[in-house]
Amino acid sequence: MKKYFLLILSCLTLFACSRKTVPQKGTNGTIVNGNNTTVTTTNNANNNNATNTPENNVTIDTSSSVNNANAVSFLVITNGYGKIITQKDSLPADANVEFNTFQLSKGFSAQELSNLKARYKTIPPRVLYVNPQSQQQSARGTFYVLGKKFWYWKKKDGLFYLDEKYYL
Repeated sequence: MKKYFLLILSCLTLFACSRKTVPQKGTNGTIVNGNNTTVTTTNNANNNNATNTPENNVTIDTSSSVNNANAVSFLVITNGYGKIITQKDSLPADANVEFNTFQLSKGFSAQELSNLKARYKTIPPRVLYVNPQSQQQSARGTFYVLGKKFWYWKKKDGLFYLDEKYYL
């Protein structure tokens, strides 16, 4: 009898703990990506049905340009795998950047990727463009801190590269 009771109790516990919870979406948000498009999402928290209503649709505004350097604090130029995310023509007009696609397309090696995944549980972008208002100065040079975790240093080409201490 005890075995049946324990079996039923363990099955109930297993089924009760396996329920997946879905996080709620934000009510309003604006996303700015590197392709000079602004994506605005609107979600009504009281309306949980799956119908297409104007409150649940995603609208993309491509008429406004994001060339203003004050609009975003940084743009991802190259991700950790070597894929160029933002092209040179998508950068602000006043950006003095030497865009060398051969150098920018270099991703992390397999060993560096495994080090980043093991230490930080994420792969940060390799190269960033940072607007002048978000840049910080130190005795070592100009830097930018992404998410209070990753430090990027400015090089001669005007772009910010991830500090080597993270992946070596």
